[in-house]
Amino acid sequence: MKYAKLILPLFITYMALTQNLQLSNWGVGLAISIAIAVLMRPSSATLRPSQWPSALWALAQHTVLLVLDVIKCGITVARIVLDPKLPVKPGIVAVQPHSTNSAVIALSAHAITITPGEQVIEIGKDGTMFTHCLDAESSGKSAASGQQARLKLLRQIFGD
Repeated sequence: MKYAKLILPLFITYMALTQNLQLSNWGVGLAISIAIAVLMRPSSATLRPSQWPSALWALAQHTVLLVLDVIKCGITVARIVLDPKLPVKPGIVAVQPHSTNSAVIALSAHAITITPGEQVIEIGKDGTMFTHCLDAESSGKSAASGQQARLKLLRQIFGD
């Protein structure tokens, strides 16, 4: 049943986005929806309808935080590229996930990787995200606080 609760919205979203009502597209949409549901392995812990407003608000906050991080890091990387005199201090920073939820860890790694100048290169068995940074010194100082902010919002989003 938990798979059906995920497959149906995915299928409806697919059909709405493709706007193709041919029978063959229904099969493709269903196959894609089932594949995504199987890959996501939904847990029994789902958000209750009363939690949806706070989850959506947390999602909006997370999105804004992510956009601001991308802009801020983009400016920093652009400065490094445009002014070769600026020091580049590359290195690897270990970012602790402070969560066992694989979706939270994956989205945290995604948020880190899409910011210019940082890329998660490996996730350890315990969820530690090993991140290559152009400026390991400043990234190391802000990694824990950035992860805590993401973690708070992602926990609200997933009802964790």
